Amino acid sequence: MSQNLPAIKMTRLALPGLVVLEPKQHGDDRGFFTETYNQTVLESLGLHANFVQDNQSLSTHKGTLRGLHFQTPPAAQVKLVRVLRGAVLDVCVDIRHGSPTFGRHACVTLSAQNGQQLWVPEGFAHGFCTLCPDTELAYKVSHSYAPAHDKGLAWNDPDLAIDWPLDAGTAPILSNKDKTYPCLGEMLHFFEYTPDHS
Repeated sequence: MSQNLPAIKMTRLALPGLVVLEPKQHGDDRGFFTETYNQTVLESLGLHANFVQDNQSLSTHKGTLRGLHFQTPPAAQVKLVRVLRGAVLDVCVDIRHGSPTFGRHACVTLSAQNGQQLWVPEGFAHGFCTLCPDTELAYKVSHSYAPAHDKGLAWNDPDLAIDWPLDAGTAPILSNKDKTYPCLGEMLHFFEYTPDHS
């Protein structure tokens, strides 16, 4: 990477294509400054997406679970997710048929404090559960919201065995839509894995 580009730490996760990014923070007694997005830097790391929309969400209560969401082709989305306030357990499930990690998931704690971001490529179902009240997320997407292609995967699919961070005996706070999604075994094939897809 060129010395003129801002420093950023990149960590590849066990599922091909998933990447955690940590931009450098420049702090002093006033606070800090961080460059949260730089297309040239990401492309120098091999991460390519034409982001067309920024989204922001607020979850008032701890234990709010949003997901697991994705859009199907030709409206599939790459996402770049970060937390502005609070913290979440962010979860991605590989739904690319033919992938060596099909049906497996990865979890990352994103928080305003750690400043980490998650790069989610096409072919993953994405969701999160809030770890504290009043948590705000911001995320870029590479395709605008397309209701006809808006799909989801059951958050509590027993075959996925996701260990959501919920207090004992407590149910997550869900939208009505998020209660209706099918399990992976019941879902149509929307994505095919190719090695260069990762």
